[in-house]
Amino acid sequence: MSDNLRFSDFTTGEKVRVASLVARMAKRGAAGDGVDISDLQRRIERIEKTALRRKQKK
Repeated sequence: MSDNLRFSDFTTGEKVRVASLVARMAKRGAAGDGVDISDLQRRIERIEKTALRRKQKK
């Protein structure tokens, strides 16, 4: 996550989506080391970018 963002900068919906994606990443991680989680990481990065853009507008 960007150094300029805090968890309070996210909307409630974004927090729920990030939490669910992290849970999915953990579930895939439990399947083994060779499992690719980069798609979920990109989705979280997009949510972070949206929150950062919104924060910088203020």
